[in-house]
Amino acid sequence: MERREFLKKGTQTSLGFGIGLTILNGKSIADTSANNKINLALIGCGGRGTALIRGFRGFGDVNIAYCCDAQKERGEKIAEEVKAKHAGDMRTIFDDKNVDAVVCALPDHWHALGAILACQAGKDVYTEKPASQSGWEGQKMVEAARKYKRIVQHGTQNRSAPYNIKAKQYIDEGKLGTIHLCRVFNQKREMNSFKIKTGEPVPENLNWDNWLGPAAERPYSSTIVSRNWHELWDFSSGDVLNDGVHQIDLARWLIGKEIPKSAYAVGGRFTDPNSDAQTPDTLIASYEFDDLTFTVEETLYSNYILKIDGGVRDSDMFPYWMQCATRIELYGTKGLMMVGRHGGGWQVFDRPKDRQPVVKAQEFGRFPDPEHKRNFLDCIRSRELPNADIEKGHRSTSLVHYSTISYRLGGMKLDIDETTGVPKNPEAAQYWKRDYRTPYVIPDEV
Repeated sequence: MERREFLKKGTQTSLGFGIGLTILNGKSIADTSANNKINLALIGCGGRGTALIRGFRGFGDVNIAYCCDAQKERGEKIAEEVKAKHAGDMRTIFDDKNVDAVVCALPDHWHALGAILACQAGKDVYTEKPASQSGWEGQKMVEAARKYKRIVQHGTQNRSAPYNIKAKQYIDEGKLGTIHLCRVFNQKREMNSFKIKTGEPVPENLNWDNWLGPAAERPYSSTIVSRNWHELWDFSSGDVLNDGVHQIDLARWLIGKEIPKSAYAVGGRFTDPNSDAQTPDTLIASYEFDDLTFTVEETLYSNYILKIDGGVRDSDMFPYWMQCATRIELYGTKGLMMVGRHGGGWQVFDRPKDRQPVVKAQEFGRFPDPEHKRNFLDCIRSRELPNADIEKGHRSTSLVHYSTISYRLGGMKLDIDETTGVPKNPEAAQYWKRDYRTPYVIPDEV
């Protein structure tokens, strides 16, 4: 669909996005019989979106109503698989009063706008991580959720894991003592060395304008539509935002911290300087809280450091902590806790004896995707805030934004307003709020 045609359809909302919205006045399936099925729609049918909707379909109280994707054939394929209607345009989903909630699994740069539009249409939202592409739009997501009284679950599923809940309880009971240092690691082989292809025609089955959405206008490139968009500032901020936010959020929850006093980060793109990739492959960020230093360390060329695999997730096994790609280290006055996201479990280590480790406490883990989905569905009915409410997701995603802003400003130390979470440095404003491309605009008043 051409943009002029897109704008002609429906009525104009405050977003400047041509869409006829049906506001449900805060009502949802929770206002009707609890025996009714929740009508769920998927927006974004890539790998993660497909996995999510397959999981949701497994619950007996869910009906998959629609699947929608800018790549028509991909959307049609998953719609056929889950016995849903195919929507070529997300406005079809927003206009359908029978849709109770949406799963937003679009690329990172679409997360905020997609969630806000869904809230305005009276839909509850399960939005994939990261919450936002910029700190300002994360604030707008929280505002929209509260204004329209929507349940918005952020896809940081570690908050729903029973083993992590037990780790949190262990810490809160004072068994680890006072924690003064928290180290978070994101060490993988996730980057690609690439050159952006140019001069390619837009595929007939792709709505390139919709795919770009809020991002700046640019010619179509198959290089970008592949996973390489993760490493371009217009669409993401690299793996530390797109995936590292999982363990950052888990760590922040475990230690009970909200907004840091300051933040800075240094690093670089060292391994492939001739690539068109923009985001760093090496990054160290440091955040200052009153009585605690919180660090994030990332390397994206370390194929000798392993992600927590299915064998660990699905069994009573711990990762080899020294070479665990997504570990968290919590240094308390009474012990060291090692935590693995996504089912990695946790162990608390005391002083070694005879040069052998002494484990004081431990808990095996399991991958918590089912629990997180169930929590979202239950909250649609109860109207209670979900485990990973969007405000929590926004706070954790903001930690990443502080680090990438500092990095882009040459390692500048950012002073953070501890009430609003907004950097005080004037230089940071250009990155705290991005530019939006008409009509895909998030306004000041959502």
